Amino acid sequence: MLSSSSIAFLKRLLDTPGPSGYETSAARAWRAEAQTFADAVHSDVAGNSIAEVNVGGAPTIMLDGHIDEIGIIVQYIDDDGYVYISPIGGWDPEVLVGQRIRFLSGNGDVVGVIGKKPIHLMKPADREKASKITDLWVDIGAANRTEAEARLAVGDAAVIESHCVDFPNDRIVSRSIDDRIGAFTVLEALRRYKERGGKARVVAAATTQEEIAWHGGGALVSANAIKPHMAIAVDVTFATDHPGLEKKEIGDHKLGSGPVLVRGALISPVVFELLRDAAKSGNIPFTVHAEGRATSTNADAIHLAREGVATGLVSIPNRYMHSPNEMVSLVDVDHTASLIAEACRGVDGRTDFTAR
Repeated sequence: MLSSSSIAFLKRLLDTPGPSGYETSAARAWRAEAQTFADAVHSDVAGNSIAEVNVGGAPTIMLDGHIDEIGIIVQYIDDDGYVYISPIGGWDPEVLVGQRIRFLSGNGDVVGVIGKKPIHLMKPADREKASKITDLWVDIGAANRTEAEARLAVGDAAVIESHCVDFPNDRIVSRSIDDRIGAFTVLEALRRYKERGGKARVVAAATTQEEIAWHGGGALVSANAIKPHMAIAVDVTFATDHPGLEKKEIGDHKLGSGPVLVRGALISPVVFELLRDAAKSGNIPFTVHAEGRATSTNADAIHLAREGVATGLVSIPNRYMHSPNEMVSLVDVDHTASLIAEACRGVDGRTDFTAR
């Protein structure tokens, strides 16, 4: 199981704000933890954080978990001091209504409240309509534009003001689980590989800008720099054990059922088999998700880096994705870290990454 110190680090990481493009504080926390055991730790101009063990080993394996989260950004401040916002990443605006948010301002953090016209004052037809982000504003308690602009500036980012909470059955609830949990898991896997290593050089990367990364984001930059022969991306996927989901469309992946191994069009069959075999030999529970198109994760960028990288994707079941209260099982996180470390130990100079 995860150690108490690892869980404490995970909670610090989840609570630290880091929306896409503004990941500095979360990345700094990740590197500080990596420096307690990794052989080398550094960051790059794209904001990625890199930690590696067995520096002289071969071949090279990249472990990717993106450290950014969805957020919002100041777009306009009106004469009355109300702040208007735009999304960073994919939001359902309904979950923003009435939330407290924390702006990351150069003048210090600023807490605001997201406002909307009260339901009592809406016309009957409007009550049935979903909120749009353009219908919302943020109240920071300012009396006018001058007062607001003394505290905030256009381009300041924010996240929901919520913190990690323990739930029964080894579950946690937090914002930023997508995909701070992936950034945590790749570092935990690296730690376990360090404790009982193999032949490969293993590099964990906490990458940036995935939530807005139609261009490949920090993962593409990292893959080009690290030059891996093999890569494993770790992200979240939809847990299917709550009402309203159709298993015949997205599979059956319950909280507590273990890591989800993705198999499909963009996934290296060699890496999938390495992961599946490691899970079976280690008695690690897992499920399989089929993906016939792009995965909408960093795996899509990494597998096309340089001359091509044999890439696998491991997902952690997550309830209530892209909300202030995402939920995962710590048992699944533990199993995912163990699986990845074990798969890395099975790679050496004889491993053929080409499916023949």
